Amino acid sequence: MWRSFLIAGRFLTRLPMPDLGPVSDADLSRCAVLFPLVGLLIGSVVWGASELPVGFGVFDLNRATVGGSSPPYGLAAALVLVAWVWLTGGLHLDGLADSADAWIGGLGDRNRTLEIMQDPGVGPFGVMALVLVLLCKWTALSALMTTGTTVSLIWIPVLARTQLLILFLTTPAARPEGMGAAARTHLPRTAARVWLVLALVTSALFLGSEWLGLVLAAGVLFLLVRRSVLARLGGFSGDTAGALVELSEVLMLAVAVFW
Repeated sequence: MWRSFLIAGRFLTRLPMPDLGPVSDADLSRCAVLFPLVGLLIGSVVWGASELPVGFGVFDLNRATVGGSSPPYGLAAALVLVAWVWLTGGLHLDGLADSADAWIGGLGDRNRTLEIMQDPGVGPFGVMALVLVLLCKWTALSALMTTGTTVSLIWIPVLARTQLLILFLTTPAARPEGMGAAARTHLPRTAARVWLVLALVTSALFLGSEWLGLVLAAGVLFLLVRRSVLARLGGFSGDTAGALVELSEVLMLAVAVFW
């Protein structure tokens, strides 16, 4: 389990972890059951970063709630977002950009869509998707930090990566090779279901009623994305899995703000 956690952590984050040598697609797929646990690590770091301005007395939350002017959380939220992107190495953002380019530029054709996804360059639609997603994340972070209701930042990365387990368990791969096919072939399905339930139950205990809103929103998004990838590609790819994580995080951040 420790080896699997290190593999998952090195794949999903840029945190310094021991180098385990060559890692096969099968090793990576087996460690996918721990993606929610790595999400908890990511969420804890992001939440800690969001609490630093208050902890060091840079901003006074009372000014935002008791008759004063709101503290300038925009810059602080931008720095937290920078830390969040660095922490993940932009892994899922890359998948989002490739998926956006492919979905629009592919013009409904499966082969053309897959070809664009494999292109290492980023086109205009990918750039637009990145800008819009990061703008939404920054705005939501600023709102949550201003009101001091940041606990959801711990659990949103967990639930977003739990989506990956559901995707691996329920959806075929778009190609016979690559991450998607390996995930379907080597994923320990029983262990994946156990970690899936554990992630949902634990997050529900900590989030309370807000959990229902986050999970419902993420569930609807999952169904829409799954239907779209099945219709276009016949299954998911690594890029579409990354796009699902980013879109899930943005949607759940928005739900947390409106909640």
